[in-house]
Amino acid sequence: MRRSKAKSAFITTTLVFALAACGGAADDPNTISVAYHRYGNTLQVDQWMQRVKQQYEQAHPGKVVKLDPVVAPESEYLSKLQLRMRSPSTAPDVLYEDSFNVNSDVAAGYLAPLDDRLAQWPDWDGYIDTTKQAGRAQDGKTYGVPLDTDTRGLWYNRELFAAVGLPADWRPRTWDDVLAAARQVKQHRPDAIALDLALGKAEGESVSMQTVEMLLYGTETGTLYDDRQQKWIAPSSGFADAMGFLSTALAEGLTQSKAQIADAQYDKVFRDDLTREGKVAIRLDGSFASGNWADSGWQDWSRTMAATPMPTRNGQPPGTVTLSGGWTLAISSSSRKQDDAFEFIKQAMTKDNVVDYAAASGNLPARADAAADPRVVGANPLNPFWIGLLDNTHYRPALPEYPKVSEAIQQSVLDVVAGTPPAEVADGWAQQVSRIVQPANTRPG
Repeated sequence: MRRSKAKSAFITTTLVFALAACGGAADDPNTISVAYHRYGNTLQVDQWMQRVKQQYEQAHPGKVVKLDPVVAPESEYLSKLQLRMRSPSTAPDVLYEDSFNVNSDVAAGYLAPLDDRLAQWPDWDGYIDTTKQAGRAQDGKTYGVPLDTDTRGLWYNRELFAAVGLPADWRPRTWDDVLAAARQVKQHRPDAIALDLALGKAEGESVSMQTVEMLLYGTETGTLYDDRQQKWIAPSSGFADAMGFLSTALAEGLTQSKAQIADAQYDKVFRDDLTREGKVAIRLDGSFASGNWADSGWQDWSRTMAATPMPTRNGQPPGTVTLSGGWTLAISSSSRKQDDAFEFIKQAMTKDNVVDYAAASGNLPARADAAADPRVVGANPLNPFWIGLLDNTHYRPALPEYPKVSEAIQQSVLDVVAGTPPAEVADGWAQQVSRIVQPANTRPG
């Protein structure tokens, strides 16, 4: 069938524009592309990127930064980013990379090692040593420059606590103490969420790290992975304990409702709204939560909200538990402009930019000089508390298999929410882990 010249011209023009949109930054030797997460409460990341783009272009006349925000929930951001990394035509030059994903992306060949460049960058010596492992892969090389770190614990509303007869200086010693406080809230304030936890599918890695692992690492099992024996712990009595805690909290109506858990907007909007309105009593969350509150206009949150460490299951030593993570900036292995890409990273990670980001986001800086800056300390009166938890923190297993193990953790939580008995869920999770990592790489615990 014959096509008209006008139609052929339209198709040709459309293809040219489509190709230009995909490969513009890749083809222009003076343009680098930067991919990052922009969704819900990640506004501070977007503001930081916009600021760094302007600074970089001013410092490097003729150079251009193409910002490429990925608008999706966190779990989808990671998969969308990995899809882009599969082809040099769509891979960004610089990417905002969650530390837990570094090893899997290195194993896939997506990231460029940075050691030679870092050795020539004096600022690298000023990073907090423990934060450097966030960007270090199993092969001992560094693939990401850490922007921030964090710790986790229990936020609680002092005013709501006072109204139901709970102490202002609350310090639970065991999981039972946490549940007892939540039950007291539920009894006197049934309209409030007694214990808010990351439980929804859209919350992705937060469900694994911020909920399940904060419980698991406080059990006698104590970890997901045995570094000494180099084996994943499955089946795990600690994982079963964690599923039991969640099952109890859900069955007693202590958490947010199942409708809220299923709502993709809950974490994006409603969780912070309800907290600000005084309708959340206890919230297992990160040090960064207050940055979201301040950014939304709740500047005096510290008059209402306090924080306390998450206890171990039975109060056994060391008595408290926390996990740390953080985000890095990495360079695509397929980038043909790695020198420019690293110059962008150096600009992004100046002390002032890290301080500004930390003060706005509530995250803890990875640079030691930024962490000590009065602007960071002054931005959050609880920063000394959160930074103090770094002395006894845990990190997720930095292994290529971890993302798939994490997906299995998230599915386990969805099963518990759906009402599956916790022992059955724990058994199913152990079988799934065995399939992911191979049975020879597991041990019971």
